[in-house]
Amino acid sequence: MKKPKILIARAVFPEVVAKLEQHFEVESNQADDIWSKAQLISKLRDKQGAFTTGGERIDAELLAACPDLKICANMAVGYNNFDVEAMTLAGVLATNAPDVLTETTADFGFALLMATARRVTESEHYLRAGKWRKWSYDMFAGADIHGATLGVLGMGRIGQGIAKRGALGFGMKVIYHNRSRLDTALEAECKASYVSKEDLLKTADHLVLVLPYSPASHHTIGAAELTLMKPTATLVNIARGGIVDDVALAAALASKRIAAAGLDVFEGEPTVHPDLLALTNVVLTPHIASATLPTRLAMAHLAADNLIGFFRGEQPLTPLNAAALAAK
Repeated sequence: MKKPKILIARAVFPEVVAKLEQHFEVESNQADDIWSKAQLISKLRDKQGAFTTGGERIDAELLAACPDLKICANMAVGYNNFDVEAMTLAGVLATNAPDVLTETTADFGFALLMATARRVTESEHYLRAGKWRKWSYDMFAGADIHGATLGVLGMGRIGQGIAKRGALGFGMKVIYHNRSRLDTALEAECKASYVSKEDLLKTADHLVLVLPYSPASHHTIGAAELTLMKPTATLVNIARGGIVDDVALAAALASKRIAAAGLDVFEGEPTVHPDLLALTNVVLTPHIASATLPTRLAMAHLAADNLIGFFRGEQPLTPLNAAALAAK
């Protein structure tokens, strides 16, 4: 029986490519070229499946040009590169890779929070530039983590991991806001209290964003929200670019409206707004919150297993629109 054809859109672990080659006729972008939309469409025209990594836009235009496509498996928990509604209308299954990156991403979120609050990268740049000549009592004095108020906006699995690290590891008071409130038992496990978004912004010493991106969450943090925050507060975004208005954030940081920010995601990434690059009170990392080898390998295997299971006729492990497809 002829193997289905799939495209691996970006370079991935060789062992995952080999695993997929046992089940599919594979075209793999191991050169890790960045394709234009037209190139991606050209590559997908004769494919039944796609292994994507979060940067490849799957929308109505592409789907219309690739009628053989049946499934796109994202090697990421986020899926704002997918137009899920258009995929459902076209009969294409969408899957993502949640859960396997929860603890690793929560670790990084807390690391970014600490680097931001304690001015780690700013002080390192100072040292490397040969500017350190003497000690002074206020040299790179930052903000305490222990005992401070941690605000979490978006209380899914990663948000809960951040909350537990803050409450249990650093004795922080944890407050959160979410589309829906957690049940009482889970709140107690996270030692977290539900508050309004406005109270979260006004009260948090350190605010961590962990909410999914959607058109509804675009610029959830903009100039108005930043104005509500304490001037001593820090903001950390490990969610998705577009949740924060980067221009408004850069202005708030430049004017010391808030003390500092730590960003792993950006609007229009991999491009970073030049106003952010010019600032010293922002820690910038290139979307690496899930970047440990074991976690990235687990994400790749999960995306591969979704593809394999689908073409075997099995229920995919982490579908996004299976119920909607079944209801068609």
